[in-house]
Amino acid sequence: MQRNDALDLASTYFDDGRFFADLQRRVALHTESDTGTVPPSLDAYLRDELVPPLTALGFDCSILPNPAPSGGPFLIARRVEDSALPTVLGYGHGDVTSGQDAAWRAGLNPWVLTAEGDRLYGRGTADNKGQHTVNLGALEAVLQARGGRLGYNLTWLIEMGEEAASPGLHALCEAQREALRADVFLASDGPRVNASRPTLFLGSRGAINFTLRLKERPRAYHSGNWGGVLANPATILCNAVASMVDARGRITIDGLRPQPITPAVRTALARIAIGGGADDPALSECWGEPGLSAAERLMGWNTLEVLAMGAGNPQRPVNAIPGEAVVHCQLRFVVGTPWQRLQEIVQAHLEARGFHGIDVSITLAGAATRLEPDHPWAQWAQASIERTAGQPPDVLPNLAGSLPNDVFAELLGLPTLWVPHSYPACAQHAPNEHLLAPVVRDGLRVMAGLYWDLGEPADAGGAPWPVRAAATATAAAA
Repeated sequence: MQRNDALDLASTYFDDGRFFADLQRRVALHTESDTGTVPPSLDAYLRDELVPPLTALGFDCSILPNPAPSGGPFLIARRVEDSALPTVLGYGHGDVTSGQDAAWRAGLNPWVLTAEGDRLYGRGTADNKGQHTVNLGALEAVLQARGGRLGYNLTWLIEMGEEAASPGLHALCEAQREALRADVFLASDGPRVNASRPTLFLGSRGAINFTLRLKERPRAYHSGNWGGVLANPATILCNAVASMVDARGRITIDGLRPQPITPAVRTALARIAIGGGADDPALSECWGEPGLSAAERLMGWNTLEVLAMGAGNPQRPVNAIPGEAVVHCQLRFVVGTPWQRLQEIVQAHLEARGFHGIDVSITLAGAATRLEPDHPWAQWAQASIERTAGQPPDVLPNLAGSLPNDVFAELLGLPTLWVPHSYPACAQHAPNEHLLAPVVRDGLRVMAGLYWDLGEPADAGGAPWPVRAAATATAAAA
């Protein structure tokens, strides 16, 4: 069989209903990981839904406990055709965010896969059960077309705590370095830029959540009796935040602003159009860093957001000066930002401007990563996707959102390729989460093309594998 046969087999997996049946079972498992507990469904998802099909495809599967007590288990599945061959590392997560059952519209249930027109509704359809179901289906098609061989080794890592900030992932990968040793990383998560065209992204922005808290006194005091002589912590925090990011969303702390956008990144983002879909919000005019395109502001720059703020009782305000106020903020950042020093940078900025006594605490942090668009692996993936889809993909140096990509790019030292099968208005993490059937079918073919091309010789679209001593010795002996 040839490449086109593998693509057609991948399409058939969707057309004959097998994709729907597989995803239907997986959606039905309540694998919520953001509840503060580790439900048995997390282990059941790996054991019942992923181990059987992976075993049938020739993988040796191991379910490993999480080094972090608060996290769900991990699955490492290895398929070794020859130790001299190069290895691909794949990834996915079977956990989901809270179902929010009562908030879904009439006729929908987060735990029942429901097809309405081109939409497949259910919790985890877009993030991430549907996406790794696509990749497993494409892999099976390639193995069938190639007579049971890929021409390379393949390892899968599935976690069950990504929606809870991936507890234990770093520690697990550190402890399992040898089992996870590979030459390239290929996985799927996040959305396409546009539903009608494939996307390839090469990293992700980092994210660091931090809290500003100011406590002036133990309790509130009547605003008529004390207004004008007691400092209001809410007023102070509002002004403190205004000193960090202006009324147009531009970051004003020099230490939190990124380096200038590189020519390679600017070129890659020049053809990326943001928004415009039927369910996309209208972009805000004159918001964010001036002089940048929407794509550059979203994926090539840093943004500082206020996520929540509180003082007094917003639901039932009273005439009193609050004793305490709090603001929860988030910095989304690109590679090169000194995010590890955020607490020090923000504290020094506030003190220099007379905002004394504000406590700055970090609550969540994840690094930024980026593979340059002109990297050989990025160029190969673009060519493979274009060969399959008939059009070039949107190429993002990094996703605007955040993923635990630093584990793969930095800890394991791999070039990282992400090919998403969702779209921006998929409602992930929200009620009515869904996949688009045309994107799924297209994604199956795109992934089948990538898995096929990974096993091809260089002159037939094969991958830019590094020259390895073992492979060279094997070839010489032959």
